Parts: sequence; structure tokens; C-alpha cells
Amino acid sequence: MKTRDEKVLVLDIDGTLTNSQKEITENTKRGIIDIMKRGHKVILASGRPTPGMRRYAEELELEKYGGYLLSFNGGRIINCRSGEIVYQKTLPASVIPGLYRYARANDMGIVTYLGDNIILGTRTDEYIELESRINGMPVKKVTNFPEYVDFDVNKCLMTAPPEIAENYEKELQEMYGDILSIYRSEPFFIEIMPKNVDKAASLDRMLSSVGLTRENAICCGDGFNDMTMIEYAGIGVAMANAQDKVKEAADFITKSNDEDGIVTVIDKFIVD
Repeated sequence: MKTRDEKVLVLDIDGTLTNSQKEITENTKRGIIDIMKRGHKVILASGRPTPGMRRYAEELELEKYGGYLLSFNGGRIINCRSGEIVYQKTLPASVIPGLYRYARANDMGIVTYLGDNIILGTRTDEYIELESRINGMPVKKVTNFPEYVDFDVNKCLMTAPPEIAENYEKELQEMYGDILSIYRSEPFFIEIMPKNVDKAASLDRMLSSVGLTRENAICCGDGFNDMTMIEYAGIGVAMANAQDKVKEAADFITKSNDEDGIVTVIDKFIVD
């Protein structure tokens, strides 16, 4: 039986759940596990591929407490307790060659994901190296990206220096906006997702499946790709280190990810 007081704490990972060293502090971990023991739910919602989220799911014991992972910006939802894929949406296969051509023409990076590997179609750059490092996933370079990618794709990621990535994002939206969702998660990461896939849309689907609503949700984030869920939530929270546009969308601005900002949220909004 659900109660109206049951909360769902939805956490972006990088810059939100984790500090600048990509670690969950002991205070934050203790606070999160405590609310799960009290019957509240925790969902990690990230642009990361699923393998890049496993470490944090294990640290927070989400399997034990029945948490969820929204990976690929919501392109896939996994029930940690059962391991079941609750929901999944993939890119139309027909868009891969065009995306690849655009990346090559503009000297951008382009990757997708297969199992525990990052599949690279262009030369590597510092942003792809960062993606590999933060997810703990090796990069596999392939010579013919459109031909190699003959599997279901939850997300492509394109990379470019921040000062020009915004222009590429707008161009790609103009080219593919009717069939794809395209937005930046970081100033240098352009996320290419199936149409109508974002953190809010997938979160809405997941909450409905467990008998809860947006009013139960407290969504915390720092990046552009967190804005949909921050605007959707009953309480939308931006970290002090968030992008300015994210702060403008939030109901509350908490302390930074290096100051246990999530603990502040728990203490303020999850009171039994």
C-alpha cells in the first residue's frame, strides 16, 4: 500500500551524487541508505550507460532496497532487485549513417555502447577519454561505424569543444528534431536519444508502474539533461555547482556536490 508520504529521491550521478573525485561520500551514502531503510525509494538517473552506473548501485545497495537505474538519459530502466529491463527505447537504425557523416564532416567524436564497451567511430579526443574513464569502460575503435552498429542503440554520444558544441547541438536539432531528442548533458557532450526520451519521460513511466506520481518525486541534478526531471518533479533541486539554466528551473538550490548537497536535501524534504 503506497502512502502519500512515500518519497522517491531521483539522483543524477556526476556532479550530483558524486563529488569531484567521482566518489559518493560516506555522509551522502549513509543518508541515502537511511531513507531506503525508512521505506523511501532511490533512483539513479544518468546519461551514463548501464555498466557505468553499476559501481554506484552496488555502493548504495540498490539491489537490496529495490532501487532503479535510469541509464542512457532514460533510454533504459532497470529494476535493481530483479535485474529486469522495465523499459527500453532505441534509436531508429536509419539515422546512424547520417550522424556518423555529420561527426566526420565536423571533426567531432561519435560513440555508442555495446555490452561493457564504448564503440568509437572517429578519432578519440579528450572528451571520449573522459567518458571512458568515468564509466570504467574501454573504448573499441571500429573502422566502419555505420556497418558495425547493427545492434539496438539506446544512445549515441557526440563530442566537441564547448565553444562550438552549442552550434552543433542546434544544427543537429534542426536536422533530426522530428525523430530524435538531442541535448547536451555537459558543455562538450551532445546526447543523441530516441524521440521523447529524457529523464522526465522515463521517470513518469516508472513512477506510474509502482503507483506513485510526480508529487512523490524529489529530483536532483546539475546538468542540462537534468532540467526535464527537475521541472517535472514535485520538488526540483539544483546543486550549487549546477549550470545557471538548471538553477533557474529548480524549486530549491542545495549545497554543492563537494559539500554533501544531497544530505541537505534529505534533511529538508524527507522527514518521517
